[in-house]
Amino acid sequence: MHIDTVPNRSSPPAILLRESYRENGKVCKRTLANLSDWPAEKVEALRRVLKNQLGAFTGVDGSAAEVLRGLPHTGAIGGGHGGGLEIVRSLPHGHVAAVVGTMQALDFPKLLGPKGCRERDLCMALIAARILRPLSKLATANGFATETATDTLSSVLGVQNATTKELYAALDWLGSRQPWIEKKLAARHLKEGGLVLYDLTSTWMEGTTCPLSKRGYSRDGKADTLQIEFGVLTDSDGRPVAVEVFEGNTSDAATVASQVQKLRARFGFGRIIIVGDRGMLTEARIREDLRPYDLEWVTALRAPAIKRLRKQGKVQHSLFDDTDLAEIQSPDFPGERLVVCRNRLLAKVRAKKRVELLDATEALLAAVKARTRDEGGRLDSAADIAMAVGAVIGKHKMKKHFDVTIGETNLAWTRRQAQIDEEATLDGLYVVRSNVKPEVMDAATIVATYKRLANVERVFRSLKTVDLEVRPVYHRLSDRVRAHVFLCTLAYYVDWEMRRRLAPLLLTDEDRAAGEATRNGPVAPAKRSPAALKKIARKQNAAGEPARAFGSILADLATLTRNRVRVSPGAPEIDVLATPTALQARAFGLLGVNPRL
Repeated sequence: MHIDTVPNRSSPPAILLRESYRENGKVCKRTLANLSDWPAEKVEALRRVLKNQLGAFTGVDGSAAEVLRGLPHTGAIGGGHGGGLEIVRSLPHGHVAAVVGTMQALDFPKLLGPKGCRERDLCMALIAARILRPLSKLATANGFATETATDTLSSVLGVQNATTKELYAALDWLGSRQPWIEKKLAARHLKEGGLVLYDLTSTWMEGTTCPLSKRGYSRDGKADTLQIEFGVLTDSDGRPVAVEVFEGNTSDAATVASQVQKLRARFGFGRIIIVGDRGMLTEARIREDLRPYDLEWVTALRAPAIKRLRKQGKVQHSLFDDTDLAEIQSPDFPGERLVVCRNRLLAKVRAKKRVELLDATEALLAAVKARTRDEGGRLDSAADIAMAVGAVIGKHKMKKHFDVTIGETNLAWTRRQAQIDEEATLDGLYVVRSNVKPEVMDAATIVATYKRLANVERVFRSLKTVDLEVRPVYHRLSDRVRAHVFLCTLAYYVDWEMRRRLAPLLLTDEDRAAGEATRNGPVAPAKRSPAALKKIARKQNAAGEPARAFGSILADLATLTRNRVRVSPGAPEIDVLATPTALQARAFGLLGVNPRL
């Protein structure tokens, strides 16, 4: 569309809104509206709007919305008939632009699949929707419908009116491409001789028909439900590169072999350092899965092994008179480096907790004693008393610290004080084990590397809570469950990058090195930098800009709307963005995203 000024002899020229089109190979024009009675400043403003619509837009500050805001409205907004500018529809857009723009900056379209592939566009929309509004596939399809769209996501990605069936087909397509996509992510973020973090979690399922659903140890406190487990491989900063779903009763250690094969065969790494927790990289897994491939690793010893080291005199409190870590050797672990650490704060916490749990267990036993016949209760046999004791004594996992005597009519118990005191000597102690050479990592770096597993825990918190809501899983087919978890992991990948770029506006620490500088070694609790503490206290960054949660920033960006406007009923409609606020412009600048997608 464009504005033509047509001379009219002695009369004022006619101001016409026209559009060009081709007919039989010739360029023709048709008049859409006569603007001759408009004020000159209003005509000029519309002319600028139309130029922006045709591509003159160069940034946030030059948006067409800035021009439109000054236009007088002679008719009712949204459908009046007075000849003024009408807003036909307005949809939240800024948060969509932020997420989709970040995905494009991360080269996600190329990562997912070939150009022009419908499934690729649908998967882009599903991943973005998981960040913007984690809903079921049915609810997501409703949000993509033209008439019921809740934002501009479907129109930006060209997936308007996508059906639920199409979304499920796209999810299956994504699952089939998972190995290829993960290989590309690994090439981006992992390197030969570098670190890879691995951990496992569980989440519960709805329904009972999925073959992956099993009863197992629930990390979500849902012992009464079927569950699946999934393990995530990340780089050293916690950026996910691969995920694998397992049956719900799979032990942590049983998942290690498949990850080693993935790193070696699929990703092609000859040397890489695997970091896993003590329940993951057990002695058997190190012997059978890591050593045969000459892989390096960092993990920790379990409590029984630490007790043996203490009995051998290898672990003594005198080691920590001047420091909180010490490297030792043991013939039980040939060719390995053992770094013994003592966290004094953790020791106090565990001692206090042990006293509380012992007292709580005794209170439960006292309640059972009150029910025995000697106390006037109804438990009138040793078998009945034993059943009642068995139901409560293991509740706080303190059974090992009590000697219980059960009679026909009474109950008595005593604490195993010597055993309790022996366990107390291990409070705050842990031992990190590794086969990484000293010239690659010193003792302090080994401990700090093991603590990087906290980065994987952040992945699980984001995936399983209000951010991305991977749980509960409603799918029934195994491959579709795997694809669902993979899609959520890709959404976290985008989420991670957005948080990194938006750090100045978030309540996060932008200078972790400064925090580490005030910390007394890797064993001591982590500390925030002085700048981060000031930002959290004032809820402002150093520039005086508001510092908020990530979800709050997305909600603010959503107030930047994309408006469909027309100059009169029946006239062609154009899309115009609202004017970004200063904070919105700052967010787009940090993301490196142009809101006019």
